[in-house]
This record gives sequence, structure tokens and C-alpha cells, in this order.
Amino acid sequence: MRHLNYSHLHYFWTVANEGSIARASAVLNITPQTISGQLKLLEEAVGELLFQRAGRGLVLSDTGRVVKQYADEIFTLGAELSRVVKGRQARARVLHVGIVKSIPKLIAYRVLQPILAPENPVRLVCTEGGLDSLLGDLAVHRLDLVISDRPIPVGMNVKAYNHTLGSSAIAFFSKPAAVSRYRSNFPQALAEAPLLLPVHASAMRRELDDWFERVGIEPRVVAEFDDSALLKMFGAAGAGVFPAPYAIAREIERMYSARVVGVAENVEETYFAISPERKLKQPMVLEIIERAREQLFPVADKTA
Repeated sequence: MRHLNYSHLHYFWTVANEGSIARASAVLNITPQTISGQLKLLEEAVGELLFQRAGRGLVLSDTGRVVKQYADEIFTLGAELSRVVKGRQARARVLHVGIVKSIPKLIAYRVLQPILAPENPVRLVCTEGGLDSLLGDLAVHRLDLVISDRPIPVGMNVKAYNHTLGSSAIAFFSKPAAVSRYRSNFPQALAEAPLLLPVHASAMRRELDDWFERVGIEPRVVAEFDDSALLKMFGAAGAGVFPAPYAIAREIERMYSARVVGVAENVEETYFAISPERKLKQPMVLEIIERAREQLFPVADKTA
């Protein structure tokens, strides 16, 4: 890549945000011809097209989306630097965290909650997705940390390391009116229950399938979900009995008007923080892991 001119980058960033050269021209108060010329110079420096035509507007090319991600960081930091220099506010550290979609949202919140304390000048940016895609973002430093319900897949060529946060027993929940029906003869009563379960690709589902086989239950699955929050919403609406970590039982009972039916014996879900470094150095990341180990999961072990 030839020398990058940050004025050209700023023109590109404004066009990308506004969606057209005409609107960017009005924002920047310069002619469309000037912007077009500057974009051409930037594309020559990058060596690839940054935009494609879409009707009367412009959309980013694949390369353009990558360049914009870096431009967002550059100009966000620049704006924060300006505020710091002017004494308006101290610059908050930014922590980019990827959260595997199958992780219960309440678990993710409880793990990350400590760094949101008022005394921590941290801005948290969370991205949700599949483990493979999040590990790809971790490898190119778009993420600082990934919170997952399974370790790095064996054979995956990525330089990252697992840090175990802890484990939680898995409980089944239902609407209060149905609790006595399933609790009195748990777990065999689950054979008659409409069950809401995670999809087969999730770590919890694999554990539960093994457990159903061990206790001799053929589950009547009425719906499957790859999003844990959606699963709980269906459960809250009375669509069926659903599993969730016992570590957050009190929150589930309060937020989803559900009650514990029973706990699946010897079934646990383990949670991991995945980082690009074997020995953790970032104070924020260390605090996340230490607090989770000390406060969240030991409580689950004692009450399960």
C-alpha cells in the first residue's frame, strides 16, 4: 500500500457514513468533484475499489468495509483525544468483547458487569455471533476477548487461549402453574412436557441429549433455538419447559416469571474467556475473569 493520506481517509469515511458523495459534499462544505478526486487517490493508495454503485447511492465494497472499520476507530479516538486535550472528559478505555450467541445473556451480563462500575473508565463494545467468526475477529485484533460456552475447537488454526471461568449446573424451568406437575416426579415427568431446547450445535444441548439418554427420557421437543434469550421468552409465554444455568436461577425466576422444576444431575455448562494471550495482562480482562471465578460460579456450585 502506498502512503495513506488521512485527509483522503476522512473524505472516504464521511461518504461511507452519508451514503453518497452529494451528501458528504454538503457536510464537508466542499465540491463533489473534489471529494471524487480524493476518493480516487485513496483507492489508488489502497489498490482496490472502496465503493460500488447502488442506484443513486454508493455501498461499500468488501475492502471498503474493512477500511471503514479502521477509519471508525481512528476518528473515534481522534474525537476522544480532542475532548481530553480540551479537558472535557478523560478518555475511556474501549474493550471489544465477542459473545457466543448460545451464551445466556444473563450469564454474559454477570461476567461483564464488574467492569461497568462507575470508577472504571471503560466503554464496553459487545459483538454477538458464532464462535468461529468471533475467533476470526479475535485473531485480527478486532476483539479483545471472547466469552464462550465451549473451548477453541480442536484443530482450529488460531492463536488464542482458553481461560476457564467456571461451570454451572443446568436446571429446568416452567411457568408457576405447571411446576407441581413436573416437579413431583422429576425428571421422568419431563417425558410428558413440551420442551424448548437449544439447537444441536450448542454445548448445552449435547450435554442434555446425553442426560436424557442416561435417565431414559425421550424428550418431546416442540421448539429449538440458537438464541438463549429467545428460548426463555418462549418459556415465559408458556410454550414449554426450558433449561437454563442454575447460576442465574433467581434472575430467571424474576425476569421470566418462571420457577425451577428440577436440576439435571451431573449436567453442567462450562464457560470460557478466550484471549489472544496465554498470560493475561490487560487489567480489565483480568478483573472480568477473577470476579467471575470468585463471585459468579462458586455461588452456583454451592447452591446447585
